[in-house]
Amino acid sequence: MAISWISALKAVPWADVIEATPVLVKGARKLFKRSQEAEAAAEAPQAAPQTLAEALARLQRLEQELAGLSEQQAESAALLQSLAEQNAQLVAAMEQLRQRSRWLMALGLSSAVLALLLLLRMGG
Repeated sequence: MAISWISALKAVPWADVIEATPVLVKGARKLFKRSQEAEAAAEAPQAAPQTLAEALARLQRLEQELAGLSEQQAESAALLQSLAEQNAQLVAAMEQLRQRSRWLMALGLSSAVLALLLLLRMGG
């Protein structure tokens, strides 16, 4: 079992994973920070606008927040796509290892049967 995990770790394209990690971490931190800011802004009490100028200012602020949320959603989608691609690479590597393990198990079993037959033939 330990050998298969070692093989699995060797099959992972670590250079690609390591290269992409800082970008993913930076993106995740940025998204987390924005979500914290949006949550804090949403919790802040807001008085109803008294004048047309206040209503327009509030509308502009809400439009900016909406644009920020749209940008954040696009960044989240890009981050998720990147994570999904890395996950697909890992799954492909694990599938390749599973196939190799089956092949090696069949080879080992056939070698054991052959060795047993040779021993029986020599002894009998």
